[in-house]
Amino acid sequence: MNAISTAEMYLQDFHQRQVGVTPAAFAHLPAHAASATYASSYEVLTSLVPAVDTPLTLLDLACGDGHLLGLLAARRQPRLQLLGVDMSQSELAAARAALPPSVRLLHGRGQALDLPSASVDYLVSHMALMLMDDIEQVVREMHRVLRSDGRFAAIVGRTFLLGEVNDVFMRVFKPIASTELPPLRFGDRRTGSEAGWRELLDGSFADVEFDDINVPWTPTPGELWTALLDTYDIDRLDDGARQRLRSAFLDAVAPLQGGDGKVATGWGLRLVRARAS
Repeated sequence: MNAISTAEMYLQDFHQRQVGVTPAAFAHLPAHAASATYASSYEVLTSLVPAVDTPLTLLDLACGDGHLLGLLAARRQPRLQLLGVDMSQSELAAARAALPPSVRLLHGRGQALDLPSASVDYLVSHMALMLMDDIEQVVREMHRVLRSDGRFAAIVGRTFLLGEVNDVFMRVFKPIASTELPPLRFGDRRTGSEAGWRELLDGSFADVEFDDINVPWTPTPGELWTALLDTYDIDRLDDGARQRLRSAFLDAVAPLQGGDGKVATGWGLRLVRARAS
């Protein structure tokens, strides 16, 4: 088992400082798939878990502050056993405070799950797998803990911002990042494409499916900048570089404002689904 990396050390520090930052960004925004609209990207995942009166065990990998587990606990399915794993003690403390005692929470990493083999029926994850080191080992662990024909579903990143705002942001961000952003590699590039996921899941998972999930949002430029402060790359800039980026971005995005002063953008996500074979 590899020692914790610099990237994972940063992620632990970030989520100690910014507990609950992921649901703060996504839980209040509707998510649009090709076939349906959901209350949020979390609800995309909960919709895949059957509301049945039979024993089911579900693991939320990188559960954070427990938002997704809370949605499932609210169903009051007495035979649905909920488990959560996260490497952030601060996020787990928040989850423990918010969730019913019946939800089992474990401190750990996806590369070495402290769970018996073939003990999980559903494994879900929201905006985390694309950040994990040694994703091949994570996939092996997911397959190990899932029962035969167990289901896997994850929301991962697809594109940063939606629409023209993304191009504008990248145009001003890249020159600053090239000189001011300390190099730090998060995750595996394969998690950013359907072809990469097929490669990662090949041999241990079947019925691999994908859906583009758009989370549209129309903030003011100031509201968007405030949200961007909670993204990893901007968080890692020093104060001077961050202020230069803010000024350049607000100037560049101003022409995209509508009559109400807002810009049309949002987050581009991907749903990955598969069955353990």
